Amino acid sequence: MTTLATSGMTRTRTIIFAIAGGLAVGNLYWAQPLIEEIARSLDVSSAVAASLVTVTQIGYALGIFLIVPLGDVLNRKRMIPLILGLSALALLGAAVAPTFSLLLAALGGVGLTTVSAQLLTPLASELAAPDQRGRVLGTIASGALIGVLLSRTISGAVAEFIGWRAIYVFAAILTVALAVVLSFLIPRLDKRPATNYFRLLGSVFTTVAQHRAAAPTLLISAAVFSVFSLFWTSLTYLLSASPFSLSVGQIGLFGLAGLVGAVAARRAGMFHDRGWSVPSSGIALSLLAASLVGASLAQSSVIGLIVVVIMLDLAAQATLVLGQTRLLSLPGQNRSRLNTAFVVSNFLGGAIGSALAGPLWAAGGWTAVTGTALAIIIVALLVWVLTRRGALTDQN
Repeated sequence: MTTLATSGMTRTRTIIFAIAGGLAVGNLYWAQPLIEEIARSLDVSSAVAASLVTVTQIGYALGIFLIVPLGDVLNRKRMIPLILGLSALALLGAAVAPTFSLLLAALGGVGLTTVSAQLLTPLASELAAPDQRGRVLGTIASGALIGVLLSRTISGAVAEFIGWRAIYVFAAILTVALAVVLSFLIPRLDKRPATNYFRLLGSVFTTVAQHRAAAPTLLISAAVFSVFSLFWTSLTYLLSASPFSLSVGQIGLFGLAGLVGAVAARRAGMFHDRGWSVPSSGIALSLLAASLVGASLAQSSVIGLIVVVIMLDLAAQATLVLGQTRLLSLPGQNRSRLNTAFVVSNFLGGAIGSALAGPLWAAGGWTAVTGTALAIIIVALLVWVLTRRGALTDQN
């Protein structure tokens, strides 16, 4: 594969891939701090409006499963800009949706098409030298999480001044711009043999079954992402209520605190490069559990919640980066399919987490939310303890 060898993952390419990934994944979360605002605008309850996040995540998981495996067989230089163009159309649909039902459908379409980050990640894994793979993937994965966190801050600020619809117009324009840039930046790749589409989808499961490291890594990552989604969706309820009663713009600023943790976790992939991936994952899971205990205790303190947000995002991002890097470093040429399994399981977990937020908040408030999140992480820690000596490292 001479093209890959001569191109490689340059610094510029890594940064642009990270920005594109951040925007793509950020598209899933524009609505999260705007739940109350959208509910008032379209005359629905906040509990109903919260389903926007869930439907977007379900659409994303479906898009990952149906589209991303094609990255192993189709020309990604053409495919990725095309997917970005479709995503821009869905975003414009959300911007002009006159009813809640149409907005729900448009955001389902956004989820379905905003999968370019998960096509870029396995591509970067192929282009990167083996001893740089953890660093490169850590940078791109951090770009995705930074996109998630900044999307909350940006959407809250934009909604405060010019309304919630404007953010979707803004995102559509950026998505088109990135499609143009990537059409030039992605190198020409060697052609791969054609594969039957349905056989290709089925091979996602067989690829996972071939590797002992896959199943426990997927389970742990899905648990972490469900907690991440549960925490951030519920945080909107907490900060909107007394004693905080914050505006959407102020709630969005909490994404900046999470940004500190995400940036700090950017180099987590280097622990994989040094052979410390599995023990580092255990440390990150323990830190995540500690941050949830802190979240329960800090429910009436802005400073305490800011500290918790930094710790939680650092721990969650480090766990996800290490898990994804382990999967994409497994032998073989099926990285898009492994990445499909990783992201689908994560966002199914995320959809469950965001769906639980409303009922848990109604049933027991912040205490019920943090208690449930802590229970999920304890289960993930048990999986790590039971599998760390063999299964997580694919040793036989």
